[in-house]
Amino acid sequence: MGDGLAWRMKFGVVTPSTNTIVQPEYDDLRPLGVTNHVGRMHIPDDPITNDADFEELIRRIDVALEEAVDRVMTCSPDHMILGISAESIWGGGLAAAQEVKARMAKRSGGLGVTLAADALPAALKAYGVTGKVGLLTPYMPTAEQHIQKFMDDIGYAVSSMVHLRSAGPVVIAHTPRSALRDGLQQLADDGADAIIQFGANLPMGRFAAVAEQWLDRPVISVNVATYWHALRSNGIADHIGGYGALMERY
Repeated sequence: MGDGLAWRMKFGVVTPSTNTIVQPEYDDLRPLGVTNHVGRMHIPDDPITNDADFEELIRRIDVALEEAVDRVMTCSPDHMILGISAESIWGGGLAAAQEVKARMAKRSGGLGVTLAADALPAALKAYGVTGKVGLLTPYMPTAEQHIQKFMDDIGYAVSSMVHLRSAGPVVIAHTPRSALRDGLQQLADDGADAIIQFGANLPMGRFAAVAEQWLDRPVISVNVATYWHALRSNGIADHIGGYGALMERY
């Protein structure tokens, strides 16, 4: 007999200990018969004031990956999700993503793994996007080279990027909607045919759905795209309302 609540799928989710957005957004997105179980990557909530601080944050996250996988594996999940977008592409675009994916698969004993690096190009394809893409992040400018490499690898031109330069890991989740709105509007004004939001601790899931209506173009929240891809990769095609066209139509 299988798990009484996870009779369709039990996801093991790995995300930083400072992240307060991934878990509730993923739970809002889960259909009946699917459950989410979080393994935390322990990192301190140290201030981020410059590029060097942000690079150190990513290093700490990377070091914490395997132990977080070990924690969540004790509940015997069926599939793994990496609930952080920067880790999935840092240091080498798709090649870096495949390395992280291989590390997680090996540590989990061969489970399937979903990363933002897989989900975002799939989401763009689902929407039929062929034009330029704008990027909104909570990161420091040092992230731009890494994101640009990823976008080059998946074959999309970048119109512009807006980096909100959050002052620490936890306060990413405190970003006001006015800042999100202004950033999205700037990207649209810069000529983006679609917008991707990086940064899994930005509270963007429901707001991206609203923004799609007012900007009249795809606005892809990384958490929504990642969870959508994990569901679809496992044959779960339920449509969930309130989080944009990706979950509602595709």
